[in-house]
Amino acid sequence: MNRKQNFSTITGSSSSSPKKGSGFTIHNPISPARVTEVYDSYWKFATIRQDVFFSRLENGSYPWSSDPIINKYRFTNVYRAADRVSQYLIKNVIYNDDLPNSPIEVLFRIFLFKLFNKIDTWELLCEKVGCPTLEGYNFKYYDEILTTAMATGKKIYSAAYIMPSGQSQFGHKRKHSNHLKLIELIIKKETHLRLADARTMQQSFEIIKQFPGLGDFLAYQLLIDINYSPIINFSESDFVVPGPGANSGISKCFVEKAGLSNVEIIKFMADRQEIEFDRLGLVFKTLWGRPLQLIDCQNLFCEVDKYARVKHPTIKGDSDRIKIKQSYKINPKPIKLWFPPKWELNHKIV
Repeated sequence: MNRKQNFSTITGSSSSSPKKGSGFTIHNPISPARVTEVYDSYWKFATIRQDVFFSRLENGSYPWSSDPIINKYRFTNVYRAADRVSQYLIKNVIYNDDLPNSPIEVLFRIFLFKLFNKIDTWELLCEKVGCPTLEGYNFKYYDEILTTAMATGKKIYSAAYIMPSGQSQFGHKRKHSNHLKLIELIIKKETHLRLADARTMQQSFEIIKQFPGLGDFLAYQLLIDINYSPIINFSESDFVVPGPGANSGISKCFVEKAGLSNVEIIKFMADRQEIEFDRLGLVFKTLWGRPLQLIDCQNLFCEVDKYARVKHPTIKGDSDRIKIKQSYKINPKPIKLWFPPKWELNHKIV
């Protein structure tokens, strides 16, 4: 496999000459890109973690991997849509036959679920009000349910994202109260209609990002969730916004980026995935024929950032974190996989 490649490989062509050592160099007329050994670990990690996913699916026994780091610590699935919370969102919140399927109702449910991003919180609301609907929504009642839950020591938010409190915009002392008001604002602005009129994924992103407290990364994550639904239908390879973890992972993989932005780096990885797996002799199992999308490559950088703290402790990148916080704990609840019907994957799942 060629180890030195021209900058133009991003668009599919290349010129090359052999080079000793790990990784390769991408050249443009201005500056060369150089990678560390974490770059190869990115592809190896993706392969091993995906093998774990399929091993669990096939009822294999723990440990599902020969990699002690992956066995010990918690890492998300390679494909974002296959994670437990995403699966719950898709099956129980978006495509729930017992709930109204109008775009405004679906959007209401997506935001109500995702601003907390916690299955237990959604199920608490279902227990108290029946499954939430916009038609049956009452701020005072929902606020009281969540306030009472917090008073009894329950955590109503996931730790996955840092959610701004929204107090300066909506004036409530409690974060969840402000987030309920944020949902009300999103509905009031007829966001479902504006999203339906968007011509590109980036236009949809700009619509979501305009709401208070939704920065670039959070708005992008919400966009991906909405894109699971029938409200919009864009390719996950149309647009990407790297988060802090991905930016850190990129800094560990690339010493020099040849003038590329982190967005371009993520697109580069998506474009080259088959070539890189082949170069390293890796057999990567796709999601029943669906290759890694930009959102998945973005997430992989975040996960490899954590993985490298143990695997490559001397490579710091832009981060000073040295430990992985979460250890792996087996969740005995099985997941029956089901993806957005428009992906045409569900008939392939055994």
